[in-house]
Amino acid sequence: MNELDKHFEPQNFSDKVALAFTKFLRFLADTFFKKRYGHRAVVLETVAAVPGMVAGMLIHLKSLRKMEDDRGWIKTLLDEAENERMHLMTFIHVAKPTWLERAIILIAQFIFIITYAIIYLISQRTAHRIVGYFEEEAVRSYTEYLHELETGKIEDQPAPEIAINYWNLPLHSTLKDVVKVIRDDEAGHRDVNHNFADVIDTRSRIQKSADIEKKEKMKKDEIKENDQDLNKIK
Repeated sequence: MNELDKHFEPQNFSDKVALAFTKFLRFLADTFFKKRYGHRAVVLETVAAVPGMVAGMLIHLKSLRKMEDDRGWIKTLLDEAENERMHLMTFIHVAKPTWLERAIILIAQFIFIITYAIIYLISQRTAHRIVGYFEEEAVRSYTEYLHELETGKIEDQPAPEIAINYWNLPLHSTLKDVVKVIRDDEAGHRDVNHNFADVIDTRSRIQKSADIEKKEKMKKDEIKENDQDLNKIK
């Protein structure tokens, strides 16, 4: 398995829910867009830019509220959101969105902002795992897109100027080159979010272990105090 084919196997119920949610959205995208990869990218990249911004904002507020360091998570997430936004800006030049797609974007973004914020407030781990699975599907979609371009089923075209400037691509670059760098971006976001979910899981396990040890120590201290009181009475 190469780096592009990486898949995180669900470890618990939370992971299975995240994967099922992702597969459901993938089914909707496949049903609506089919092989119209450019138009798919315009709509999905609009939604893809939401998690990083929402998560970054919530962690920012948490950092202010608890007066604790964010360990660099805020910048990473906001950079992710900006990168996804540039994917959208690029594909607007490739596939001009129709009025229907613009309407879908407005509705989907509104729903997803609220939904993802609620998920993040309930379980940060699940929220990051969802994005990790989202990005796995994005990598697959761009791989399929690239295959269509390389086989000539979709006509290649010069890379948009905005993409050449953002990724510092050679001036003669084409859409195939753009799809490759965007796919690499998505693979990076996949790994980051799966890693964030793992970190949160590890912290949770350590905290639970510490809480159990604390309770056991308190129980032992209580027993010891009771024994001392009994000895005094005797």
